[in-house]
This record gives sequence, C-alpha cells and structure tokens, in this order.
Amino acid sequence: MNAPIQVRRATVRDADAWLSLVDALADYEKLNRPGAEARQRLVADAFGERPRVEVVLAEAGGSVVGYAIILFTYSSFLALPTLYLEDLFVLERHRGQGAGYQLFLYCVEEAHRRGCGRMEWQVLDWNRPAIEFYEKLGGRQMKEWLPYRMVRSDMESVLCKMRAGKASG
Repeated sequence: MNAPIQVRRATVRDADAWLSLVDALADYEKLNRPGAEARQRLVADAFGERPRVEVVLAEAGGSVVGYAIILFTYSSFLALPTLYLEDLFVLERHRGQGAGYQLFLYCVEEAHRRGCGRMEWQVLDWNRPAIEFYEKLGGRQMKEWLPYRMVRSDMESVLCKMRAGKASG
C-alpha cells in the first residue's frame, strides 16, 4: 500500500532534500546538475529575505518525493497575475502514486486563491508522460517548445472535478 501524499510549502530546513530533487530532475533531463554557486542562489531565491520563487514539496511516508517551483508573472491583457510553474518533478519510483497530481492540484488551487487569470508552464517536446498528464488535466499546448496554459475557467473545472471526487469517495 502506498503512503498518502502530503503537499506543503518548503522551508529552509528542506533545502538539502529539495536540492537533491533538483539534481534528480537534471539527471532525468540529461542536463548538468547545478554547481555550488547555483545551489546557493537556488536556496537564496527560495528562502532568502526576498524570495523570488516558492517551492512546494510532496511527501510520502515522511520522505520528500517530488517538488514544484512556482512564481508569479502578470498579464497586461487580462490585468491579472499568472502563476508560472517552473518545475514539477516526482522521483521515478514514486510516479503513478498521485504525487504529481497533488503537486499540480496545489498549484491550481494556489493560482485560483491568488486571483490568477491563468497558469502557465513549459514541457519538453520529448516528455510524452508529462504531455499526456497535463493534457488529461485540461492543459493546452501553445507552440514549439510546448508552453501550456490553464485559464481560470479550466482551474475551476479541475477544482470542481476534484471536489466532486472527494465528495463521492
């Protein structure tokens, strides 16, 4: 039986666990891991005096198994903020257990709570599992590098479906 997934905001005490997930994402995408200076910047930008990003963690059985990085941009045409999802990553051995869904749902709820007009993210064109995951949830492909967007009504649809699922079982 899989441990229930808990999603929460990260604190500076979580920095090492989070950075290990960033390394795992780099390995998955066949990129270089962040060096020492980049790691220091990541921690400062997430947990410093003036954070630039927010880090959200997924835990299962007391272990950190995934993360998301979010930040906010602004749409001059909507005259509303946009939640930008920079990373959403779950360790391979924990995929298919709901951690990715719970992280994404947290982001949708946060975007909705903060009055965002949309939510956006990017997906690498070779990452079919991620593309299928986002499309199943209502994300829409926009162009070459596969940016995705979820407008407020899409967020509300996901939230309604989630709430209906909770109410029925």
